[in-house]
Amino acid sequence: MATKDARWNLRVTAAQDAAVRRAVLESGESLNDYVVRHVVEAATNDLADRRVFALDDDAWDELQARLDRPASPNAAMSALLSTPSVLDPPSP
Repeated sequence: MATKDARWNLRVTAAQDAAVRRAVLESGESLNDYVVRHVVEAATNDLADRRVFALDDDAWDELQARLDRPASPNAAMSALLSTPSVLDPPSP
């Protein structure tokens, strides 16, 4: 098992503290174990959403085919991109 040598210092509201401590009591875990377990699970899920795409072989082939085909003109997109934005500087 890896040595625990990093430390976190977290500030929470009284309501947040009470909610977590109620959950900790129900779980039977220590506060440290409960918080770390949930934070690591959330972080793993957040990162997986950004880098892991699970596709079966047919879906992968379809994705590759769509990425490889040339772009087709899209009139609605062209119109949108040619319309001045509220972020554009005003015309002189």
